Amino acid sequence: MNSMIQSSSRIEQCFAQLRKDKQVALIPFLTAGDPDLETTAQALLTLDRNGADLLELGIPYSDPLADGPVIQAAASRSLARGTNLHAVLELVARVTPNLRAPLVLFTYYNPVLALGVENFLDRARASGASGLVIPDLPVEEGEAILAAARARDLDIIWLVAPTSPPERLRRIVTVARGFIYLVSTTGVTGMRDQVSDSVLTVLGALRSLTTRPVAVGFGISTPEQAAQVANWGADGVIVGSAFVQRLAETPTEQRLEAIGAFCSTLKRAMQPKLHSE
Repeated sequence: MNSMIQSSSRIEQCFAQLRKDKQVALIPFLTAGDPDLETTAQALLTLDRNGADLLELGIPYSDPLADGPVIQAAASRSLARGTNLHAVLELVARVTPNLRAPLVLFTYYNPVLALGVENFLDRARASGASGLVIPDLPVEEGEAILAAARARDLDIIWLVAPTSPPERLRRIVTVARGFIYLVSTTGVTGMRDQVSDSVLTVLGALRSLTTRPVAVGFGISTPEQAAQVANWGADGVIVGSAFVQRLAETPTEQRLEAIGAFCSTLKRAMQPKLHSE
């Protein structure tokens, strides 16, 4: 009965439909407020129309331990423009009614604590967000927020690393909702030349423990890498820095077209996986 309740979350329903359709989820990441909040809103809508199955939106933070240089720079620019948590949640509330894809908020724990856990979760839920990624909150310290989030039908997405010991994997799969976020490499986010083979090993370990969807992120920046991870058996592929960089470096009038085309290209690249069964 409990697993049936958990699988009713919006994120779970999305993955269940994708699995039924033999598809792998494409999950783009953007930093809220870079280059500005209105562009973020239009970018989310553009990605939603061009192949994104879920969307991950980063709340800019001054000490982003898990983020590489591209996303750190985007967060710094966003904060310098005055972006704050309240403005991001207002943006999400404005945009989510027009999104097909569920939206997941990426935030460090300090902003959650500053607002108050239950207040933050109430605001996140009211905004239309479907889940949260909190990279600096270890699962061992997450019981209180797990219970509060579950009561609000919000999924807490836990990160698993190539170095995660078996006992931590077992603990995470017992509390996981939505999907499990498999970090493709040790270290921070960012674009890399190749995806580590350790992803395949950890995917296998997780498959032996759970039927929960597993999405792979950190370091995936090209259609070839997305296709590789899809062919390895991931349920989802998360791409962040490559989208953030395109928004930052493309001339203003071409930004949305650029990320929309890149999103479509990534989704198409994952097609060999989609129809190989």
